[in-house]
Amino acid sequence: MSETEKPGSIAEGLKEKSSHPKRFYQHVAIKDEGNGSALLLDGKTVRTPGKAPFLLPSAALAEAIAEEWRGQGARIEPQTMPLTRLANSVIDGVKGNEAAVVDDILKYAGSDLLCYRAERPKGLVALQTKHWDPILAFAKQDLGAKMRPSEGVMHVEQTPTSLEAIKKRFNTFDPWSLAALHVMTGLSGSALLALAVALGRLTPEEAWEAAHVDEDWQIAQWGEDEEAKQRRANRDRDFSAAARMLTLLK
Repeated sequence: MSETEKPGSIAEGLKEKSSHPKRFYQHVAIKDEGNGSALLLDGKTVRTPGKAPFLLPSAALAEAIAEEWRGQGARIEPQTMPLTRLANSVIDGVKGNEAAVVDDILKYAGSDLLCYRAERPKGLVALQTKHWDPILAFAKQDLGAKMRPSEGVMHVEQTPTSLEAIKKRFNTFDPWSLAALHVMTGLSGSALLALAVALGRLTPEEAWEAAHVDEDWQIAQWGEDEEAKQRRANRDRDFSAAARMLTLLK
């Protein structure tokens, strides 16, 4: 096999780049429409993939999304536009389906990452205790959700009372915040970590670190390959964008 035929080679990278659509606009602006801020490309309003008006609920979020569009080169790279992708999902998928989104988050809460503890080694157990116990305490004290931790991987049933308390809190969020929390929950494996960020109990960086206690322990013991490192970087980018959306909505 020649160098240009190897997987992951420069040639393959160029082929992937060429599959991205060419940039079709020069100027990016935002416009107050009264009921939201619109994104303009060369003066034309943008619509979602579902053909709905692309209206953002805050000027700050609209400006951040406009920067994603301004930052594109000769070709549009969707993976570098996490706020745009998230906004499209809100408008086309979350609005009107909030109850289903909350129910999906509750599935994560029912088997929340923070409730599954290692029995050993002592170093890992100590790290889980350090990063996870304060959030379980927060869930109990602030949410009224007393979560039941368990050692090992066997499923532990959470009480309906605890899950209902968590559901009640998620039901207070608007569709935009809910979509961001759904992304953060899926990427971290923990509804409690997402909620802790939304309520100011953790920074996004602290939550991301807490979500990767087990993984970081393994990396410290055995190292990390480049492919896994890139996958994590991609997830981190999307988690950070979702957390940033929460801030931009305020």
